[in-house]
Amino acid sequence: MEEIIARMLTDLEEINQIPNTQSQSPLISRSTLLDFKSLLSTDDADLLSQFFDELPSKSLSPSLLTNLLSFTMDSASSCHLSLLASEVYLSLLLSPNSPVFTLFTPISFLSLLRSLRRAFKNRPLAQSEESPPSNAPRYRKRKGGGRGRGTRSNVRSSGGYSEEESDSLDIKEVFSVFEMLVSVLGLIHLDRFPDCLKSLIQTIGEIPLMAMDKFENMASFNRLMEFCSRVLSQVLRSEDGEMASTAAEVLKALSPLILMVKSQARSFALGFVTKTMMVSGKESDGIKKAVVNFPRYLAQKAPEKAEPRALAVDSIVEVVKEMDFDDQLGFIEYVLKMTQGKANLRLLGVDLITMMLMSLRDALGVDSDIKVRDYWGTRCLEALILRCSDLSAGIRARALLSLAQVVGFLSGDDRNKGVLKEVMGLGEGGEERLEGGMNCLLRKRCMDEKAVVRKAALLLVTKLTALFGGSIDGVVLKTMGMACSDPLVSIRKAAVSALSEAFRTFSDKSVAMEWLHSIPRLITDNESSIQEECENLFLELVLDRVSRAASVSFPKKGSIMSDSNLTAESLEREMELLFPEGVLVLLQGICDGEVIPWVKKICTSLGKKKRLKPKIAIALHNIINTSESLWLSHSLPIEKWTAPAGAWFLLSEVSAYLSKAMEWEFLHHHWQLLDKNGAEDKIQSPLLQGNANEGEEGIECNSVAWAGDRVFLLQTISNVSVELPAEPAADLAYNLLKRVEKFSMHSTEVNAHVKALRTLCKRKTVNLEEADQLVLKWLQLLLSKACEILEKYISDNKEANKNSSFFTPPRSGSRKGKQAATASRLLSKAVTAVYTVGSLVVACPSADVSSIVPLLYTVITSGNPDPKLNKLPGPRVSLKQTAPSLYIQAWLTMGKICLADGKLAKSYIPLFVQELEKSDCAALRNNLVVMMADFCVRYTALVDCYIAKITKCLRDPCELVRRQTFILLSRLLQRDYVKWRGVLFLRFLLCLVDESEKIRQLANFLFGNILKAKAPLLAYNSFVEAIYVLNDCHAHNGHNDSKNSRTESPLFSIRGNDERSRSKRMRIYVCLLKQMAPEHLLATFAKLCAEILAAASDGMLNIDDITGQSVLQDAFQILACKEIRASSNRGSASDTAEVEEEGGQSCASAAAAQGRAITQAVRKGLIQNTIPIFIELKRLLESMNSSLTGSLMECLRVLLKDYKNEIDDMLVADKQLQKELIYDMQKYESAKARTTAADMQNQSGYRSPYVSKANKLNQKLRSDSKVASAMADAAAEATARSVLREVNKGAMTPPLNSISMPKLKSNQTGSNAQIDRPLDVLESLRRRQCFNSDDEN
Repeated sequence: MEEIIARMLTDLEEINQIPNTQSQSPLISRSTLLDFKSLLSTDDADLLSQFFDELPSKSLSPSLLTNLLSFTMDSASSCHLSLLASEVYLSLLLSPNSPVFTLFTPISFLSLLRSLRRAFKNRPLAQSEESPPSNAPRYRKRKGGGRGRGTRSNVRSSGGYSEEESDSLDIKEVFSVFEMLVSVLGLIHLDRFPDCLKSLIQTIGEIPLMAMDKFENMASFNRLMEFCSRVLSQVLRSEDGEMASTAAEVLKALSPLILMVKSQARSFALGFVTKTMMVSGKESDGIKKAVVNFPRYLAQKAPEKAEPRALAVDSIVEVVKEMDFDDQLGFIEYVLKMTQGKANLRLLGVDLITMMLMSLRDALGVDSDIKVRDYWGTRCLEALILRCSDLSAGIRARALLSLAQVVGFLSGDDRNKGVLKEVMGLGEGGEERLEGGMNCLLRKRCMDEKAVVRKAALLLVTKLTALFGGSIDGVVLKTMGMACSDPLVSIRKAAVSALSEAFRTFSDKSVAMEWLHSIPRLITDNESSIQEECENLFLELVLDRVSRAASVSFPKKGSIMSDSNLTAESLEREMELLFPEGVLVLLQGICDGEVIPWVKKICTSLGKKKRLKPKIAIALHNIINTSESLWLSHSLPIEKWTAPAGAWFLLSEVSAYLSKAMEWEFLHHHWQLLDKNGAEDKIQSPLLQGNANEGEEGIECNSVAWAGDRVFLLQTISNVSVELPAEPAADLAYNLLKRVEKFSMHSTEVNAHVKALRTLCKRKTVNLEEADQLVLKWLQLLLSKACEILEKYISDNKEANKNSSFFTPPRSGSRKGKQAATASRLLSKAVTAVYTVGSLVVACPSADVSSIVPLLYTVITSGNPDPKLNKLPGPRVSLKQTAPSLYIQAWLTMGKICLADGKLAKSYIPLFVQELEKSDCAALRNNLVVMMADFCVRYTALVDCYIAKITKCLRDPCELVRRQTFILLSRLLQRDYVKWRGVLFLRFLLCLVDESEKIRQLANFLFGNILKAKAPLLAYNSFVEAIYVLNDCHAHNGHNDSKNSRTESPLFSIRGNDERSRSKRMRIYVCLLKQMAPEHLLATFAKLCAEILAAASDGMLNIDDITGQSVLQDAFQILACKEIRASSNRGSASDTAEVEEEGGQSCASAAAAQGRAITQAVRKGLIQNTIPIFIELKRLLESMNSSLTGSLMECLRVLLKDYKNEIDDMLVADKQLQKELIYDMQKYESAKARTTAADMQNQSGYRSPYVSKANKLNQKLRSDSKVASAMADAAAEATARSVLREVNKGAMTPPLNSISMPKLKSNQTGSNAQIDRPLDVLESLRRRQCFNSDDEN
């Protein structure tokens, strides 16, 4: 050891003689440090005393030794050398009899901490010494020599590494340093060194984050975290300073770890706070105070992005859970105040309330003696409900989602349900706590303008369903149904879930009807997942409920009601008692005309996927049989019995896939029953027989239901014809043919009979060819008989018209009545025959119709006879007037024939278009529109030239025709049979302001969703043209329309300058603007200025014309409206909503930043080009004394406020122009205020004399014109100053008297003003007086 001490002293002496410069530093060599380590490891006090005693002999001192160690810790070439110096330094402090207060200095301690930081910065872990890697690279020697004695290659107990070793981290060295650091902190009190204490806490707070990526072995990392915890525990002593401030520093250092993503470092920091510091807080008030305030500090530091904020909330709640109840209440009060602060704090407060309600014990106080009304959980719920109406859409959505989450969590305990009902206004006393109740809130939020809010509200409805009690609010129910048609997929899914949950919970008829009208239609949704969900829900909530009726049997004891008071309603109630779960209501709902198409599609889809079970058919059999047995048990006539509504319809749909579950005896029995009563109806239509046979005891026969049941039964028989016996099938086919031959059925039955007859013929024959021949045989038979009947009616009608023209004396009344009855029967048969022909052509397009076409042509052209025939004597009466039903059916049948025969279609389509234009029958026009839509699909090229004529039906006086035309054309447009070109788009715009609310809703959906995705540029490209067309303006030189379009333009325009016409046009403009992206809004702004404002100032747009004035005024209103202002974060509504829902905040922020940069650049250039146009147009309007000057000034005022930054940049070089604009605005505001004051004065003249003294005083003040004028001028001056202050960005505005008059240069070029504009366009200022003119005051 003597030799080691001597060598150490020699080395230190040599190092001390090295000057400390930038090129070299006095560093202790590795060998010397190893000698120190060997000496200190002996723990021999005598040797250490000898070492310290010999230091002065070498001109050394303990303080110099400390400095050299500090230099080495800071400037060592490797982290190993730095850690070795740190270890030596700490060993010196812990050595026996060492001069601790001399060796410990703040500088050396800070060097120690820097050494620790350096060890963890980007240092890979060293391989284990026992198994060094075989492929480890050889360490190269550094070029050049080392400094001083530090270049020795002495290798002592260093594990075989040279000084030029790897810079990897040896975890054992780190653990050794930490262990000694903990021991040193037990000796040294850092209260005298606050900087050292603060730096130590910060270093320990940084090490877990730096070490997290270095340790693959969790055991080593946990041990390191244990050392960090021991270090922090050591500093939380009274000897190291004030415990409150120290604890605050520790918490501040740990807060970044707590707020980071989930990791081991975050777990360490949270564990230290919630366990170690919470325990220490029980013994120290200072630490407790710091920990109690720590959640508030975290709340202030919480990030704004969603995921980091959620982690921050979790951390805060973890800390709050460990606090005492009183401290928890204090933090809850703080959070409640946060919900009333800034937006980011309100959002964080919502998240904190949610977590606390679900994490803290007994949130609603059901186990507490405190009144529920005053409990902390109740107040938090109220604050959460209040945030559901926040101004910020993001906070509204988050509050609704949080409330849904809380309700779902707390509803698990039945004791909480009563409190939830009371707080939310769903129970007694709730209305007082929440204004309008929860139902009112849900109505508003389910119709919110923001997609995320609507989705959250629907989720809340789903969670609240169990709390609604016995019924659900009707408006909320309707709103959920409307949300099923939302353009966003996620909202449709949420609405389907909410409405289905309500249907599961409530058995009300209103809920069932709303579900049936909203959910089944989604089978045609574009999203396949929604289609699948629709099928699953229909199978669960409809078909499975119906299937449970298979086990219901008719009671043997008979009816539970007496026959004395028997009515139809009582029978229905008895049936409902037999079949619970609202089965009969469901069956009645699915046969609704609006629901039938969707139910058919769903049953077809389920059948193809083999998901229909035979139990459904068995249940429907049972329902029909039970209904019949119940009817007969009351001894009622079977002729008046009808099956429950919807039973036969559903059976006809599922029977195609469940043919083996159908029984022929069941079908045969009911066919005989229905056919027998149907045959008794003779020629009369069922529509005319509804009350023909009123039964006894209040029971009525429903012939319409009989006819419908026959149709569905025939369809069922057709579906199961393969399973029918051969002989019964042949007999049934013969009976059907005989019924069709009579031409006495209603049109609703004809199609079913023809279809069933064709299907049974195929069953009757052996092969397909024989079946086709048999079908053609009876089809030609029916066609020939139909021709005979129609020909007979036409000839009789001609003969009757001919005879009536030569009878001078009146004929007898009895003879006339018999002839009329005969003609009526013949007409009915002719109408049925013509309709049957159409059904036959649809069933067999190859049928020969050459004999019937001339007869149909005679009927449809009877209203337009040959002009030569008009010269013959005697009146001519057309079939259009005498037999309108036959006339309409003839057109319908001719349309079906044309669909089957292209040659006929080519000749007859012009006739259809001609009739569509001139017909005065709404039913016929409706049928013609449907036929033209079918022609467009089959013969697109032939119909394309008539699309403009078809669109005229969009302005038809009949609402049904308008709606039908809109729907059909919309479908053709979506399927690309019709293109958005020409006048088609402009004519569709009128549907946005149609008188019918249904058409307006359809139009809004078409433009806002379908068209926006299919043709996103259409609104932008046609916007300016739409302004001219809607105003019926032809005053523009560049808009020369054809003569034909001019004649039709009044029909598709909203001409007029009245308030009603302007508001209609503005609604259309706003709808189009909402479809545009920000760049298109800016381009539209430029197009309006260039094509309308500039055109008006250049004389191309004649503003003397009333339509030209309307166009210009519309342009001013559009430029001033908020929808045309391109916000930087505005984009596609669906895109924005999807980004919000999916949490793509980084993408959204990047897109928003890019959009802001582009928008600002374009806005600046745009406004610089616009203001000169406004100034020139303003001069023109003032010279003409036009009433449009006010609209221009209003628009200019909005631009000055909305584009104040851009205008300020433009007017920096032209302060005079800025002053002139402000002056003009002041004058306009003054005149406007003066007019308002005058109007108030005029209104006061008509008031009742019985007014208060205060009102009389106000009247006296208003009657003084000078006072009114002074008030107006003051208001105008204040307005102008405020605008100027905004433009000047807060700079003070000089008094108006100090503004000099503008100096205008004369135009010496002599050129035309329309070609070369003068440099100063404010020519009107030459005629103005000074600002203090009496005229202006």
